[in-house]
Amino acid sequence: MTAFFVSRIKVKDPAKMQDYAAATGPTIAAHDGAVVLRGGAITTLIGEEAGQHVTSVVQFPDIDALTVWFNSPEYQQHAALRDEAGEMQFVAYQVPAA
Repeated sequence: MTAFFVSRIKVKDPAKMQDYAAATGPTIAAHDGAVVLRGGAITTLIGEEAGQHVTSVVQFPDIDALTVWFNSPEYQQHAALRDEAGEMQFVAYQVPAA
């Protein structure tokens, strides 16, 4: 079943955020992932104001591929940069829902 990695990031340092995205993009592709969406909020329609948040959605063939990518040394070596770049919320989804 297809899996999606959804991140919601409150950017603390825009330059480091760009560095993080550039560094981790190849790790996603190496694990058969594809970025479906990446961008900042234009307007909040309902709920808490999205403000400086950036959201990305990455599609993986299945939850196993997503998990292997997330735990891979290639991705995890960027954890310090990730933490400096922003406050992160990461959620994994599976389609169809289990």
